[in-house]
Amino acid sequence: MTDQTMPTALDLQMVDPLPPETQKYFDICVDKLGFVPNVLKAYAFDIDKLNAFTAMYNDLMLGDSGLSKLEREMIAVVVSAINKCFYCLVAHGAAVRQLSGDPQLGEMLVMNYRVASLDKRQRAMLDFAAKMTTASTEIEEPDRQRLRDAGFSDRDIWDIANVTGFFNMSNRVASATAMAPNDEYHAQAR
Repeated sequence: MTDQTMPTALDLQMVDPLPPETQKYFDICVDKLGFVPNVLKAYAFDIDKLNAFTAMYNDLMLGDSGLSKLEREMIAVVVSAINKCFYCLVAHGAAVRQLSGDPQLGEMLVMNYRVASLDKRQRAMLDFAAKMTTASTEIEEPDRQRLRDAGFSDRDIWDIANVTGFFNMSNRVASATAMAPNDEYHAQAR
């Protein structure tokens, strides 16, 4: 890896050299994305922390779920919009644009998901994620029932809650450390 730009405002240097498994993972990122996401570089000062972060991310965002990859990315963007997380808005906004093929959807979710043309399922999912982000202690059975009525299983509700929780945590870490999004994200799927 040649780019040694600091991904955050903290002086935490990536392990050098990276363990072979980590270097292989970063090489896969370069092959698939053209770069290593700064969030991975940020965690690479401690390989155990990086592995824990990537294991959770990969399970929630890429693992088996009744939620599509696009739906999970939509949650990431809506949560990040509420939290005003620059890193995640840029990175996951690009993913929404790419997965949906709709640059306008990505922009609407970043600004205000309520102006987007969403189906009942997507709207219920994003309303739940928004409420969980702003007022999680106010979630009650009628909130979960609205998700069931929109076609989500209880397993799906678990996944919505976990993706939402993960991005609330990630947003706070990214904001607190001034994590910078990779420049490449800005031009993707436009």
